[in-house]
Amino acid sequence: MSRIKQPYILPSEITSEHIWQSRRTWLKKAGAGAIALGATGVTGSAMMLHSSAAIGAQVRGHLAGTPNSDYWLENKLTSEKDVTSYNNFYEFGTAKTAPAKYAQKLETRPWKVEIEGEVEKPRSFDMDDLLKLASIEERVYRLRCVEAWSMVIPWSGYSLSTLLKQVRPTSKAKYVQFVSDVQPENMPGLRSRIIDWPYVEALRIDEAMHPLVMLVFGVYGKLLPNQNGAPMRVAIPWKYGFKSGKSIVKIRLLENLPETSWVKIAPREYGFYANVNPSVPHPRWSQATERRIGDGIFSPRVDTLMFNGYGEQVADLYSGMDLKRYY
Repeated sequence: MSRIKQPYILPSEITSEHIWQSRRTWLKKAGAGAIALGATGVTGSAMMLHSSAAIGAQVRGHLAGTPNSDYWLENKLTSEKDVTSYNNFYEFGTAKTAPAKYAQKLETRPWKVEIEGEVEKPRSFDMDDLLKLASIEERVYRLRCVEAWSMVIPWSGYSLSTLLKQVRPTSKAKYVQFVSDVQPENMPGLRSRIIDWPYVEALRIDEAMHPLVMLVFGVYGKLLPNQNGAPMRVAIPWKYGFKSGKSIVKIRLLENLPETSWVKIAPREYGFYANVNPSVPHPRWSQATERRIGDGIFSPRVDTLMFNGYGEQVADLYSGMDLKRYY
């Protein structure tokens, strides 16, 4: 896979301490031959050591990941404070501050994720299973909300395809559906009928198997906060943020196109594909530019990139498609 093209770095976008400290740690380990950097991760005893460390780190609330240079951006990171306090997670309310305020009651242990449908080996995974499945990587991704704001976030996890291969999708599997948890006693937003709960999203199988699609367990070197989708979510950086299901408890592989939550509510405003596309406006606002969270209210908006800047990696998934019709 080719590396993501890096934009010119402004003085205001000097690499943050979080990044260079992560790289220093990585270089020390690489020099000692303890890990192998890249999409293939680590193998053998090194992977076992990493998995044990990842599980042990849960107790301390940390989740160290190996920086993966194939998924690394030099853009200025959005602050941890903004990433964890400015959220859309309607199970806790519609205000951006509601998730951080109300999500602390979310029960995230024990946690099981069931995988079913068009698979040869349906099964459930608990969090220890998932954290042992592959080496944890740190990837810096852009996040673009359909509301025309954006962030740059250091996620920790690994490619979703790693998990899906464990259950062996059948030839009938055309779509992958994500179902979020429902905890009526702990999610005050469920009292609103804005969404027909549970929250449901989906991808085509070829999209879901793309290495950019990430199963996420942490952010900023720590376990995911509840308001960010603990204990497990997905990150799909070339699509609008609402496609990235949070607090996932079920993954279904399906033959037929499933109805997703926002498409069911407002099909004219939210399409199944939801690819970031500056040339296709939302019915109520333009998608040509975006507001970077943390840049200040007087900072100029920035141009939105096609596929959120990941076109080199994903454009071929949509070859020949009318992206204005299949928005």
